[in-house]
Amino acid sequence: MKRYLTAFVAAAVVSTAAFAQSAPDAVVKSAVQGTVTAMKADPQARGGDMAKITEVVQTHFLPATDFQRTTRIAVGKPWSTATPEQQKQLYEQFTLLLTRTYAASLSQLRDQDVKFQFAPVTVPGGATDVVVQSHVLSHGGDDAIDYRLTKGPSGWKIYDINMMGAWLIQVYQTQFADQIAKGGIDGLIKFLTAHNARGA
Repeated sequence: MKRYLTAFVAAAVVSTAAFAQSAPDAVVKSAVQGTVTAMKADPQARGGDMAKITEVVQTHFLPATDFQRTTRIAVGKPWSTATPEQQKQLYEQFTLLLTRTYAASLSQLRDQDVKFQFAPVTVPGGATDVVVQSHVLSHGGDDAIDYRLTKGPSGWKIYDINMMGAWLIQVYQTQFADQIAKGGIDGLIKFLTAHNARGA
């Protein structure tokens, strides 16, 4: 059984190179199902260890994302005035926050028999931004989660997620604007760092 699970998890893991060749809905499907499969196969993650679930998300989901773009859009105009070091810190802290947010959402599925449905996407010629709609079906109901992707040199990447009817970027834009108004870019970095420290 252990050998079977190992082979199954290995088969579910999609490399960054494979993501680059995939259609946007295939990227989302591989990233989401690969992450959930890995979570369920790990005894610690399946037992609710949030540090382990977060590690699984970092390993299996993050390669399919462009959270640098996410950070840039959420911060808005002040991003262009930030120093390279400030941008690096914002990206690292916000990525950690997004990773933990997604991990917390996935943790609710760890002991459930879930099925995923991903709507096929027709990408117009030359399009570089699409939304992939998905549904998580479980005994607890039907939850809709949408993923927004952008196409770059390395293929389609997820940069925004709609959970419970709200796009993450929109949720954080207001919070970030408030923090920047109070303390500038450094104030936002301190806010994110403190938030992540509490969640550790």
